Amino acid sequence: MSLIDYLAASPVAWIIVAGLLGLLLGSFLNVVIYRLPIMMQREWAEQCAELTGEASQSQTTFSLSKPRSACPHCGHAITALENIPVISYLFLGGKCKNCRTPISIRYPLIEAISACMSAIIAWQFGFDWSAIGALILSWALIALTFIDVDHQLLPDKITLPLIWLGLAFNLAGTYTDLHSSVIGAIAGYLSLWSIYHLFKLVTGKEGMGYGDFKLLAALGAWMGWQALPMIVLLSSFVGAAIGVTLVLLKNHQREIPIPFGPYLAIAGWIALVWGDTINGAYLHWSGLV
Repeated sequence: MSLIDYLAASPVAWIIVAGLLGLLLGSFLNVVIYRLPIMMQREWAEQCAELTGEASQSQTTFSLSKPRSACPHCGHAITALENIPVISYLFLGGKCKNCRTPISIRYPLIEAISACMSAIIAWQFGFDWSAIGALILSWALIALTFIDVDHQLLPDKITLPLIWLGLAFNLAGTYTDLHSSVIGAIAGYLSLWSIYHLFKLVTGKEGMGYGDFKLLAALGAWMGWQALPMIVLLSSFVGAAIGVTLVLLKNHQREIPIPFGPYLAIAGWIALVWGDTINGAYLHWSGLV
């Protein structure tokens, strides 16, 4: 029996493998979350220099793979044994091996979140192409969430490929029919685009960024236009609850904008995994079925 046949026949094994894969990808997501915004800033600086005719400042190579990961305080290069997801953090006591500077708890937290979400996807979708697509979407949403938290930025390098991937998976009706997928992408973008311009017309301020439009378009492409009302309502509720809590706890000043992307990502993932269950429960509760 091949490994693929074994995973298809053993749900428990598939859940474990997906969880371990998510753990490993979580380590890579930490790299993406930290490095991609810096890479984009460097690209923008080079483009500005080119437009103004200024000499481009020579910069060392900086990508997702180079230079090698190192401690930001002492420059100690991270070895393979020091980079094992979660385990290395616990073994090192949450500190750099060389200078003993504390390492942010967020790194193992992201790895653990990725592992848990991946295991849940494997449990809900089973071993087929829908699970593979859902895993890709889940990992992308994790990266987008934490990049937006840090920089209030949803990179096109992630959101735009997600739109096309959603449409591609639904060519075969993986999550919804292609007609609903295309309308979902269009409606997802235009709905927030309309709200943005209406809010700006009334208040003179920008209530959200264009990355939010593209993220909702991507979620519409994956799950169809039928999922958009649930995603918007869930994201608004979660965003309002967390925002009010932060203000009341005085951990966030009112004039500082709160990124909306993380709430869209959370709501989108909930709709992906439990959307049908939530809709069924609502229809039953409301007496419509």
